[in-house]
Amino acid sequence: MRILFQGDSITDGNRYKEIESRWDKNHQIGHAYPYIVTGLLGLEYNDRGLEFINRGVSGNRTEELLERWENDTLLEKPDVLIMLIGTNDSRCGYAGCEYDGEAIGYRGRYEKLLQMAREQNPKLKIIILEPFAYIDDQAPQENISQDFVGRKLKNIQIACGEIAEKQGAIFVPLQHLFDERRHSPNPKYWIWDGVHPTEAGHAVIANEVIKVLENLICE
Repeated sequence: MRILFQGDSITDGNRYKEIESRWDKNHQIGHAYPYIVTGLLGLEYNDRGLEFINRGVSGNRTEELLERWENDTLLEKPDVLIMLIGTNDSRCGYAGCEYDGEAIGYRGRYEKLLQMAREQNPKLKIIILEPFAYIDDQAPQENISQDFVGRKLKNIQIACGEIAEKQGAIFVPLQHLFDERRHSPNPKYWIWDGVHPTEAGHAVIANEVIKVLENLICE
């Protein structure tokens, strides 16, 4: 089973991206939630021939994903595709780039990405992770805004769930998990700047992904 992670910085995890560096197995998966998933499932199911690939790129929106989809997804020929994309799409508008309040562009691009992947592999299993964030009153205002979380990201999240249902994908909600932790004594323990998880925050995501992948592995 070939398992591919796609997304932005939350998936990227500062992995080595140059093709010339792919011999270096210490730095291919990054240090985000894919690293935790890969380690734990690789240990538990070491006899299943699992192969994990990370192609997340920091700063990406669905627009950038479309530009690199052929090389970074279709040519990898995954059996399972795990997607976490939308945070940067929803930041458009207050950050100076175009944004449609109903997430129309996001929806269209996302569906096109999945359709292309399904055309290549009709048996492809798709896991869509819900984009998430929360406001930390101590976070730099240029990194996060109430409008971003309250309105724009919510529209992205709604679209994301609807896309998963339409495409027959597995939808993994994440926002509620971080909402619960936002009210903890130290919310920065989970997300340090309102958007990017800490190691513990990545473990929250990994825990949900592992539940879904174990069901697919054991089918």
